[in-house]
Amino acid sequence: MKRIIALGASNSKKSINKTFANWAAHKVEDVEVELIDLNDYEMPLYSPDLEHENGIPEVVETLKNKLDSADGYVISLAEHNGNYTAAFKNIQDWLSRAKMKIWGDKPTLLLATSPGKMGGKSVLNIAKVSFPYMGASVVSDFSLPEFYKNFNDSEGITNSTLLKVFNDSLETFTKQL
Repeated sequence: MKRIIALGASNSKKSINKTFANWAAHKVEDVEVELIDLNDYEMPLYSPDLEHENGIPEVVETLKNKLDSADGYVISLAEHNGNYTAAFKNIQDWLSRAKMKIWGDKPTLLLATSPGKMGGKSVLNIAKVSFPYMGASVVSDFSLPEFYKNFNDSEGITNSTLLKVFNDSLETFTKQL
């Protein structure tokens, strides 16, 4: 059975991106889904000096091994000031020191959502360019604007137009697994 890792790229305990990534990954049929919470992988702020003095933290190796075991990824990116959250960027920086091609050239569905009308499009655009450099095979992407207006836990995406666009993105991803 194929294995998908769902990841909300935020360390907020109430992350809407974690909720969205988990929901989206569970829409793929006949796969095992593992939800990763960034709070379970806290690590020091990356610095070359710290790496030189202490090496790569064990938690980085643990997360790297978990990512290596997946067949694909559903990643929903939170946006802070138009870019990655500091927590996610730090984890990416550490992971790249353990293995530059973090994502292992595996199919990746990039998502973003926010309470606002842009739905995290700025960070999604950054990720679509930068993720392939770190070994992601970005096969599809989707931005959900106004999360609290267009999503609820029982139905998922409630706006029919947005749901169709999401389903098309999900289908593209599913075919690549």
